[in-house]
Formats: sequence, structure tokens, C-alpha cells
Amino acid sequence: MHRETYELIKADGIKKGNVLTVAQVAGIQGAKACSQIIPLCHPINLTKVSVDLRLTDNANAPQYDCAVDIEAMVKCKGETGVEMEALSAVSVAALTVFDMCKAVTKSMIIDGIRVVEKSGGKSGHWKQE
Repeated sequence: MHRETYELIKADGIKKGNVLTVAQVAGIQGAKACSQIIPLCHPINLTKVSVDLRLTDNANAPQYDCAVDIEAMVKCKGETGVEMEALSAVSVAALTVFDMCKAVTKSMIIDGIRVVEKSGGKSGHWKQE
């Protein structure tokens, strides 16, 4: 995102409210609602959902020198994975940041959403290299 938007988020100056807090809550809701928005995803009894948002200042980046990094961690008790719930959490949080900041700029980019590690379920442990 552009520096102006970054500075407004940092100063809690976005008119719709505190962007990071609202996006965190939205991400948690997104994980819980995954089975309602993704066809063929079954409901899962989640035991933990955390969504962390961090402002990142990449002063050396060419155009978009600032960002909001979003990471979700989801857990459940059961023989199933929760990758879709974690991906939904990050996606909904990112969309919330966009929605809250679009009055300042519409030229934000959402990218890099991916699973970086999973454990449990049928396929066991996996970590992105």
C-alpha cells in the first residue's frame, strides 16, 4: 500500500475505525464461517483461531513501500486439516483492510496468501520450504 494509507492505519486515522482490530475480528469470523462460504467444506469444531496483523514498512520497495502482513493459526481436535479455515481467515482479514482503506486509495494489492505449515489430519505434518 502507499505510505499515506500506512500512516493513517498506524495513527488510527481511518474513518471507519481501527483497521487492524476490525480486520482481526473479521478474520476470526472468516475462519468460523468457512463451511458457509466455500462449497464442499464441512463444518469443523475449531478450538483456536488467531489472526495477527503487522504493519510492515519496506522503505526500499519500488512502488508499494508499506504493507499489512497477516498470519492466521487455526486448530481443531479431530482427524481433519484446517487449511481452508486459515486461508479464509487471512483472506477475509485482507479484504477487510481493503474495505476500510479504499476511501484513501483503491490501489492496494492483496497477494501472497498461502499455507506455510500444517500438522495433523490424514496427510500429517507439512512445512513450506
